[in-house]
Amino acid sequence: MELELEKLQLPSDNERPYVIAGPCSAETEEQVMTTARQLAGKGCHIFRAGVWKPRTKPGGFEGNGETALPWMARVKEETGMLIATEVATPEHVELALKYGVDILWVGARTSANPFAMQALADSLRGADVPVLVKNPVNPDLELWIGALERINQAGIKRLGAIHRGFSSYDKKIYRNLPTWQIPIELHRRIPELPIFCDPSHIGGSRELVAPLCQQAMDLGFDGLIVESHCEPDKAWSDAKQQVTPDVLDYILSLLVVRDETVTTEGITQLRKQIDELDNQLMDLLAKRMRVCREIGQYKKEHNMTVLQTNRYNEILDKRGAQGALCGMGADFVRKVYEEIHEESVRQQMEIINK
Repeated sequence: MELELEKLQLPSDNERPYVIAGPCSAETEEQVMTTARQLAGKGCHIFRAGVWKPRTKPGGFEGNGETALPWMARVKEETGMLIATEVATPEHVELALKYGVDILWVGARTSANPFAMQALADSLRGADVPVLVKNPVNPDLELWIGALERINQAGIKRLGAIHRGFSSYDKKIYRNLPTWQIPIELHRRIPELPIFCDPSHIGGSRELVAPLCQQAMDLGFDGLIVESHCEPDKAWSDAKQQVTPDVLDYILSLLVVRDETVTTEGITQLRKQIDELDNQLMDLLAKRMRVCREIGQYKKEHNMTVLQTNRYNEILDKRGAQGALCGMGADFVRKVYEEIHEESVRQQMEIINK
């Protein structure tokens, strides 16, 4: 289905993307107000703070709940910033709207659960508030789109998506793997949907916030949602990934926001070359599959199994090494050949089972 969307129309200073900033958690009234005043002084228009904090394990700080909502309302009254917080249950939605929260977002754990998303959607019916939906914890684009559709079907037309990366057992550089191709595909399928990047949760460390912000801009993201705390090292949750308002202002001042509408003659010619090469690739793949079908016929006539493991491993190793010599990542080349092999096996199976 197509989403029925209206423009978010969030405040911006026109020199930067949309920026939503504030601490991971609303810890104390003093911490909230101090951070908010500092951010407002740097030109921030939208203040965020977690009122309810879903934790991986029990026993950690899980937010102050309704107690923190008057602090958020005070931020709005004294600084003029819009206020935003995460909601995970219908009760959260009711309380957030009661205290005048301007923007709601749905977390990654909630968006992964269709039952929870439907409950939230039902509670939002009749409300007039922008809602941002984070990607699910697992890299499932359809699940992400489904979560957005549920909110949209409840009548919420001011929608946005937040890319916060995907959970992985094998953590290397990032806390959550960016897997940029998923939000890129989301934008291709729903181009009018604004997408925000959450560099704090992707990176998991403050050193990665700046490069991730720039990468999001290079990919054409509409905005950023960044964790900023007046004293990050003393934060009650996610201390390592938060930056001070001063540091955030410096990061934003260095951002290069590119104009995707400008196309020079030079890049047009290069894109023509890409199109020609892609046509050649498709032609070569078609020829390769034709040979694979002939091999399938041979295997059928000689009662051979489709999968020849030794041959498959030989292809992956040889082409991976060749790719590295040609300036491509060996893992990338292996993935390409894994997909090619899967299609080859599918076509051979059709022949053998005729």
